[in-house]
Amino acid sequence: MLQNRVAKADDIIKKHGLDAMLFTDMHNIRYLSGFTGTDGVLLVSAKGSCFFTDSRYTTQAENQVQCKHREYKQKISDIAGYLNSDICTGKVGIEGHDVSIAAFNELRFKCNESIDLHVVSDSNAIRAIKDNNELSQIEKSAAISCQALESILEKIHPGVTEREVALELEIASLRFGSEVKAFDFIVASGARGALPHGIASDKVLQDGDLVTIDFGSCYNGYYSDETVNFALGEIDQELYEIHDIVLKAHDMAVESVKPGVFLSEIDKIARDFIRDKGYGIYFGHGLGHGVGLEVHESPRVSPLANMQAEVGMVFTVEPGIYIPGLGGVRIEDMVVVTETGSRCLTRLPKNLRQLIN
Repeated sequence: MLQNRVAKADDIIKKHGLDAMLFTDMHNIRYLSGFTGTDGVLLVSAKGSCFFTDSRYTTQAENQVQCKHREYKQKISDIAGYLNSDICTGKVGIEGHDVSIAAFNELRFKCNESIDLHVVSDSNAIRAIKDNNELSQIEKSAAISCQALESILEKIHPGVTEREVALELEIASLRFGSEVKAFDFIVASGARGALPHGIASDKVLQDGDLVTIDFGSCYNGYYSDETVNFALGEIDQELYEIHDIVLKAHDMAVESVKPGVFLSEIDKIARDFIRDKGYGIYFGHGLGHGVGLEVHESPRVSPLANMQAEVGMVFTVEPGIYIPGLGGVRIEDMVVVTETGSRCLTRLPKNLRQLIN
């Protein structure tokens, strides 16, 4: 499995005309080598791969990493010294999204003139297509989220705060097997529903509130992400209408997913429908994002996306409408692109459920 993944790194090397590639993003390193620690560098070249880490992880690397590995004392100096020892000459790629300008300049200063550092901006794309093992981890994470939310429904009622709901959900997620919470859970009720990233606050839930909950779990390093909505008793009529529009936009977008379709077109289908219903100005964010070893990763699904859907891609579909002073709705599922269309990986129903105390 790891050999197949390293082949993706080789593709990056060939695409950019590199002689070698230095991976510093720990998610990419985990993907390519199996290493689960928090510090390391992976060099991939035609002469073979080498993994570097510090003394805290030497034993762990021996157990997890199959390629050659070395321990560094001074990270940048030791890596430069390794590159300078005729291991590599020519064009060496580094991950532009992960390496600071200061680190880049220090590495360039300490490398021989025969080494030309080249910034690579698309290295995260190696993780865009998931294999069957990855899909099983993501589905398990989604199953944990489903169990967790269903187990606390009776605790979502008028009189509790958004923060209390988020805490109950986090505890339940951990109890059912999540390693960590995927992110700071969004629990946005009433007028706060107009905040797309309305992190749980001390606001007290009230009768008549629409409550939006955006959360996720993590299993074996792989995340899930989904958003559901609940009505506490009877809510404003316009919120019912908004939910129906968002759900329809969500379903239309999901139905459009298939290999070869541009991700920007999937976004457009949902966006145009919401615009035609008169709410276009209230949907500002992209339709979705990839999910895997990170909650937000390649590919992006937005008007600016330039990729086409490929079999094995996993991404969210999450249209929303957010009206200041009234509230908002977002409906989110994760899907995987299949040979004939897509399959939903998240399990919670997306119809508007009414919770009556």
